[in-house]
Amino acid sequence: MLQLPHQTAFYKGKVRDVYTIGDKHLAMVVSDRISAFDVVLPRPIPFKGQVLNQIAAYFLDATKDIVPNWVLDGTSLPNATIGLKCETFPVEMVIRGNLTGHAWRTYKTGARELCGVLLPEGLKENDYFPEPIITPTTKAHEGHDEDISREEIIKQGLVSEKDYEQLEKYTRALFERGRQMANERGLILVDTKYEFGKIGDTIYLIDEIHTPDSSRYFYKDGFEDRQAKGEDQRQLSKEFVREWLMANGFQGKEGQQVPEMTDEFVNSVTDRYAELYNYITGKEFVKQPITEAELQQGITAVLEKL
Repeated sequence: MLQLPHQTAFYKGKVRDVYTIGDKHLAMVVSDRISAFDVVLPRPIPFKGQVLNQIAAYFLDATKDIVPNWVLDGTSLPNATIGLKCETFPVEMVIRGNLTGHAWRTYKTGARELCGVLLPEGLKENDYFPEPIITPTTKAHEGHDEDISREEIIKQGLVSEKDYEQLEKYTRALFERGRQMANERGLILVDTKYEFGKIGDTIYLIDEIHTPDSSRYFYKDGFEDRQAKGEDQRQLSKEFVREWLMANGFQGKEGQQVPEMTDEFVNSVTDRYAELYNYITGKEFVKQPITEAELQQGITAVLEKL
């Protein structure tokens, strides 16, 4: 844990360490911790934090013309971002372009409604929706987020109707930009989530966006052919870590032990994350080792300029 000047609070998430500075700023350190099945795995993945932080910085910069975001400095340090402290909306805006994951699991039970959104008949797994659907969730501090409808969000007073309408507009515009950028890289942005906050009357995009930890990507090449044949789609996400865990008898259930993470496996995960960075951004990932002392010194130097 760092000791930062004017620090007033600290929060340790599964992957991120968030430092509140005074009452106006946050310093978010993206650690090398990795979670799956709601469990933080016993060994960190070197440079994973740098990959996620730099992908997020790339997309936040590319979307700031759509909505203002919280970032003041996301590039001075490889694995840390310093920005504005916002009053966070207690919902996550999940948007889905394809019938995949949770949406598919719901659909194949016979249900035709998700978060108040009616789902069309006759779709197969991974098919495109006629247009992207927004399926919000509540933000849980512990355990799982819960599905919730637009109507319930407004009825419960979690978000005002005026603000929620703006969140939907921002969510659709951000997803459209994300899909365009993914398409240029030969990818399909399948689904993702956005978090928003507020300072005064201004809504800000916060946290990370379009990273492989918060989004699902398919490879565009061969997508239609695989759909026609009913084959699994090729994914660009951290799904390979979950698959390795399941193959070794772990799904986060009570009594199960996390399999031994060998050096070989840990290094292979680092390589896969670097590959994700290269593919998503079109840039070559460059490892930037940083010690805790250098991180603390670097964040302090940025804060002194604010």
